[in-house]
Amino acid sequence: MEFRDVAGGLAFPECPVAMGDGSVLVGEIASKKITRVKPGRKKQTVAKVDGAPNGLAIGPDGGLYVANNGDNFTYTKRMGLLIPGHAPKHHKGGWIERVNISTGKVERLYSACDGEKLTAPNDLVFDDAGGFWFTDHG
Repeated sequence: MEFRDVAGGLAFPECPVAMGDGSVLVGEIASKKITRVKPGRKKQTVAKVDGAPNGLAIGPDGGLYVANNGDNFTYTKRMGLLIPGHAPKHHKGGWIERVNISTGKVERLYSACDGEKLTAPNDLVFDDAGGFWFTDHG
């Protein structure tokens, strides 16, 4: 199996989403933004978010849904790598949000589930009925 570096300089990229045009969307947790990596190593900022985008999925409406951990990690650099650590004292919880991929508009949808405050949503996925499931570091 051959691996190829398709983009450099990303700040803790997570949750890649392959797009129909050959690009890949990633959440850059440490730089608090959603980035589109286009063929040829070109990068484009899709949206800047509060917190930290930790999980991405395209919803049935074509929007990009984000599991945002609310800036749940401190970071340490080791041997050129960014290593996540414990939650900083300012962390107050995370949320689920929707990003319009065309405009970059960010809309916060949920910061609680069944009355329980979200701690640090991590990943999400949509089911066949259009509902979504997510994990939470809580």
